[in-house]
Amino acid sequence: MSQWGAHGFAQQGATYDQILAHYYRGTELGRAPVARIRVLLGEGKKALAIASETAFAVRDGSGTVHRLAPGPHAFGPTLKLEVDADAPARALPGPLLFSPGSAPLRYAGKAYRGQLRVNVVGKRLQLVNTLGLEPYLYGVVPREVPSDWPAESLKAQAVVARSYALAVRKTGAYDVFADTRSQVYGGIAAEKPTTNAAVDATAGEVLLYEGEVATTFFFSTSGGRTASIEDVWANGTPTPYLVSVPDPHETASPHHSWGPYPFTSAKLRSSFNVPGQLVDVRVALNKSQRVQTMTLIGTKGQVTVSGSDVRTRLGLRSTWFRVGVLALDRPAKTVEYGGAIRLTGLARAAGRNLRLEQRVSGRIWEPAARVAPAAAGVVQVAVKPTTTTWYRLAASAKIVGQPVRVFVAPRVRLETTSDSATVRGLVRPVVPGARVSVQRLEGLSWRVAGTGTVDVGGAFEVSVDLTPGTYRARGAPGRGLVPGLSPVLRVVG
Repeated sequence: MSQWGAHGFAQQGATYDQILAHYYRGTELGRAPVARIRVLLGEGKKALAIASETAFAVRDGSGTVHRLAPGPHAFGPTLKLEVDADAPARALPGPLLFSPGSAPLRYAGKAYRGQLRVNVVGKRLQLVNTLGLEPYLYGVVPREVPSDWPAESLKAQAVVARSYALAVRKTGAYDVFADTRSQVYGGIAAEKPTTNAAVDATAGEVLLYEGEVATTFFFSTSGGRTASIEDVWANGTPTPYLVSVPDPHETASPHHSWGPYPFTSAKLRSSFNVPGQLVDVRVALNKSQRVQTMTLIGTKGQVTVSGSDVRTRLGLRSTWFRVGVLALDRPAKTVEYGGAIRLTGLARAAGRNLRLEQRVSGRIWEPAARVAPAAAGVVQVAVKPTTTTWYRLAASAKIVGQPVRVFVAPRVRLETTSDSATVRGLVRPVVPGARVSVQRLEGLSWRVAGTGTVDVGGAFEVSVDLTPGTYRARGAPGRGLVPGLSPVLRVVG
């Protein structure tokens, strides 16, 4: 049962028995087989103190009952207590069973209904609260759900808590823990009138399956559908009443929808030891629509991990998640000024507001184009940058892909003139005063044959000893442009 789901059902007018029948299919309400329970409050203690505001009693292991004065009575593993006002403290045979007078017993500043039993285990003290099943639930239900929730949801929680406590009872000196190892139990301080009323209204009721008390696992939020037991724990045994069911009314939960959790490819690669560069991530779902496995595909192989392992390593709230991918491939070439380039990548499960953003060095990110992924999330979008520009895919302000940089070089052209000692050319964009070098190929290396500058029209002219050979011009105007090269010019004759 999801507690927020039960809350929503109650708000829709469902009764507690209807709520329970929805979540625990095939169970029926019946009577609890026991009426008392033993709760472990502490163990491994070197010393402890039991107190009460009024006189109370202790029965030792021999069956002798001793009267105790009001106030705290501290002792260690020897069980020495002042049971006679006219005599020093003396060791009593264990175990000790403390019973209240007209006020409840207290331990560690908290008051508890029922009795407190002290056992000596390996020269240390163990403290167990023995009380009625209903008084125990008084201290449990308000610690598991808010006490101001609708009455029918509180009743459902009372039955579920009662059933769970009896189904998971241990053998030995105690039945249940006082914390999340069983259920959180807060004693008298936790009690609220509304939850006490819910416990009383369902007194003695438990859920049964084929005559046995059902193990009624419960939790806060399902996200819209509960999970089958075998989809929660790796070794979970399929159980007819612990199956995945729709949970349509838990949307008020603050944890109904969580995320997004953005992770870079570097983070995922290091977290799961992906071989090579990470190029894609895919998930496989179980019958409860949770992630059963996640496969991370690298350039040198792939890694598959369980959904629960992903949840633990990445700090996710549950295995009910999906993986969206936003990735642009790194451009393989530099763009010549005035030209275009087609960016490619992946955009899977990225929502409807996918866009390409751009940023020129030192400026903010701004929209560049709307993006509509093709089949399998493939993205292709043409861009025509006029200077070196960063690009990234974005689904929202928080969900963005890793940026890639497109380098832009100036458009440089070179030609000969009628004068065999001069070459000329053009550079775009026009950056007056930018330097241009003319280079000659000598063996396998390019050597500078002459230099010049760009005029206000973008033209340049360089004096060169124009002997037969292969030449090119190199322009490096800066201003966000990387150096550009002209097509080669071959001089013959």
